[in-house]
Amino acid sequence: MSLGMLIVKIMGAFFKIPLASILGGEGMGYFNSAYNLYNPIYAFATAGLPIAISRMVSSDAALGRFHDIKKIHKISIPIFILTGSTGMLLMFSGAFIFSEYTHAPGVIYSVFALAPTVLFACLISTYKGYYEGLHNMVPTAVSEIVESTGKVIFGIGLCYTVMTISLKEFHNSGSIFGTKFPNEASAQDAVLPFASAAAVLGITVAAFVGYIYMLMKYKIGGDGITEDEMAASPKARSNRTLIKMLLSIAVPIGLGAIIMNFAGVIDALLIQNRLDEIMKNSPNALLSVYDGLIPSGAVNRGTVHVFLWGCFGYMSTITMMVPAISQGISISAMPSVASAWVQNSNEKIKSSIESILKLTCLISIPAGLGLSALSFPIMDLIYGSLMKQSYEVYIAARIMSIAGIAVIFNSISTPICTMLQAVGRVDLPVKLLTVGVIIKIILNYALVGIPLINIQGASVGTLVCYVFVSVMALYFLCKETKVRPDLKSTALKPLISAVFSAVSAYASHGLLSHIIPFKACTLLAIVIAIFVYIVALLMTKTLSESDIKMLPKGQKIYNKLKKLHWI
Repeated sequence: MSLGMLIVKIMGAFFKIPLASILGGEGMGYFNSAYNLYNPIYAFATAGLPIAISRMVSSDAALGRFHDIKKIHKISIPIFILTGSTGMLLMFSGAFIFSEYTHAPGVIYSVFALAPTVLFACLISTYKGYYEGLHNMVPTAVSEIVESTGKVIFGIGLCYTVMTISLKEFHNSGSIFGTKFPNEASAQDAVLPFASAAAVLGITVAAFVGYIYMLMKYKIGGDGITEDEMAASPKARSNRTLIKMLLSIAVPIGLGAIIMNFAGVIDALLIQNRLDEIMKNSPNALLSVYDGLIPSGAVNRGTVHVFLWGCFGYMSTITMMVPAISQGISISAMPSVASAWVQNSNEKIKSSIESILKLTCLISIPAGLGLSALSFPIMDLIYGSLMKQSYEVYIAARIMSIAGIAVIFNSISTPICTMLQAVGRVDLPVKLLTVGVIIKIILNYALVGIPLINIQGASVGTLVCYVFVSVMALYFLCKETKVRPDLKSTALKPLISAVFSAVSAYASHGLLSHIIPFKACTLLAIVIAIFVYIVALLMTKTLSESDIKMLPKGQKIYNKLKKLHWI
């Protein structure tokens, strides 16, 4: 699952990076804003049902109740069709209000194009939770890869086509859509809202393709439940009982998802409004912070807030790869911990918690510190050669220096909250996330409104929010399970190793940048950091025998390392 999520994020980068070169900062502002409305509505439409289905299916599988499993899948389909259709209508109707409050009328076209994706995503979710509960993560991973591939093909293709056709019309007639423009730059700016909508329409098409895959997988491949298992299974509970159980789990989980995604809408509204206020009241104070990095066109059109929000999206494209991996771990954690919990096995619960925490920390801590230490080199490596100008790269790099640290706690909080849900405390993540979002809103409002800090304050708010959620969620997980995970091996040792890795990356890049080309220097610094991290893990004896043996040819690697006394 984690590998699948990582591939999805890499494909997402292959989608968003070329898209950024086509749309620029302002166009990406429209694109990102549409997603800020989509995310909470999608969370509302699914309402935690995929996770609830996964938990119920995994628990029933552990107890041999396979007739219940079949019935759970059957009753979930009409529920998802209803919620998906409702979510789609909310997107269409909310587009006008959203565009007005973000002071970005052009975003309305992207919201319209994205609306049907809510329905298709809900239809896909009818199968995701079902397969995940049966400990089969492959269908979810493959469907995500299918969708992400479709985004690249359809999204980039449609966006490029709209831009090309529109500019060709301008060169032939001096106008676009019947409106005359004095020069190509102003004509291209006018096309941005429509080009963004075209890219979003490609995402909707990709979601439909992903649903077709899931449907065919279930119809042809089945679910893996055997006839013998069905024959030995007790009679299924009533539809009413199962729906009541499903909703009792789904509603609190769904509220948590809605809260966190609603925070994205608040970010889009609050941050852009605060930036717009600065440009109205103290424009020179904000512009002086970036010393000519903000294009004059955005200043003249009054869209500096959209431009900076687009730069924030550039950074998010890179940083969100890390939480995507922990999301895969989180999805796998639900059936694993839930099965151990219903079997009342303290040993299995402790083992599952420690494995999940350790795997999350091993990946998220070095990745987050590395993004922070090499923020500009990484942004330049990925975006520099594609951008006509480096304005967005410089600004996004500044934001990522803080956001890299926030990524660590964002990644860690997700699996811990999922494990709380797996042991029956579905209410706690909602409560903790609510407090975290309130903290985030207060800090964002205060910090973003300061001209010297502006949009960089959003990363600080995110960091404090997820630090709070991670620490408190872990405290309550230990309290509920009466298990105390070994934090020295699961978190402290990976942290020490990651610090050595990040320092080596920063230092080696600083030294090598005077000798070899900048982009080659960045790649070499990353390689050095990975090498140092692996050595540090071995020197601190962070990796156990089971960790090593999970790798390809793990037994041979283990035997060699044992001879060297590194494990």
